[in-house]
Amino acid sequence: MSLMPLDGPASPLPRADDRPPPPASSARRALGSATARRVLSLLPLLLLGVWAAIDWNAVRDGAARLATADPWWLLAGLVFTCLGWVAAACVRQGAIPDRLPKGLLLASQIAAGAANHLLPASIGAHAVTVRFLLRQGVALPRATTSIALYSLVRALAKTPLLLVFVLAAPTAVPPVTVLPDGRTLMLAVGGILLAPAAAAVVLTLVRPLRRPALDFVRTALTDARHLHTRPGRFLPLWGGAMAAPLLQACVVASVGTSLGVPLSWPQLVFAFLAASTAAGAVPAPGGIGPIDAALVLTLAGYGTPLALATATVIGYRVLTVWLPLLPGMLVLSALVQRKVL
Repeated sequence: MSLMPLDGPASPLPRADDRPPPPASSARRALGSATARRVLSLLPLLLLGVWAAIDWNAVRDGAARLATADPWWLLAGLVFTCLGWVAAACVRQGAIPDRLPKGLLLASQIAAGAANHLLPASIGAHAVTVRFLLRQGVALPRATTSIALYSLVRALAKTPLLLVFVLAAPTAVPPVTVLPDGRTLMLAVGGILLAPAAAAVVLTLVRPLRRPALDFVRTALTDARHLHTRPGRFLPLWGGAMAAPLLQACVVASVGTSLGVPLSWPQLVFAFLAASTAAGAVPAPGGIGPIDAALVLTLAGYGTPLALATATVIGYRVLTVWLPLLPGMLVLSALVQRKVL
């Protein structure tokens, strides 16, 4: 028993009711953050409505054309569209060493597909993916390098597909469209040579960019080398990258078959691959515009009537843009509301 005198009875523990209320500034910040998050979750739906109002003629014409199409082939095209989300998720996982939750990754790519149709050059999809990776604890340098690797692999994966069609299905390839003309070839070669030269000039003149650029390249090379030593990463990376354009081409083939286009499936698939490759360098929201024009011209070059070729492209856009856009926006809003993005 202690002989030390007691100063008095021990003070009771503070209760929750006795704690001082949070400062008014903190409460206002919390309220403003919650309000901003609600506004951001509704913003995609607002943009969807604005875009639908602007491009209402395409929606109306596409619906009128598809009303006479075979519904089962259209359903097959919609299935191929949904499988495209799975292929995109495989490429995203293969482009980063960190293991990502499969369900949330797939949901993020559904949301990224909707955002991709609102901003040019895949900026919307990449922004959604970077935000998702950051929320999953991935460092910003690794997240950005995974975006670069994703874009590079998606661009390179079309080349072997085109070569396979040229070698395995030569009857599906029009001889006049296999090789570009001299002027187009010179422009392509010039662009390939000027791009690294321009980057070198910028890095030479702007010194503050040297260290971030070198760190980015170093991280990208390290991650790419590491990923290609793991079959669980490079197989979904390259497999998904080659499956994605094939699935989009199958959507075109399904729509063309439903409308009675007088072309075989290999011809329809190759027409999309060639048109998307030729128009892929033009930045547009979701590729809308350049790819549409190139695909119409390619189908017409095969001998398809212009009206039927136009209806095929409209049906392709309805299945790949308009029908998935509403669920994509809803998923995007839900992910923002749940702080996954």
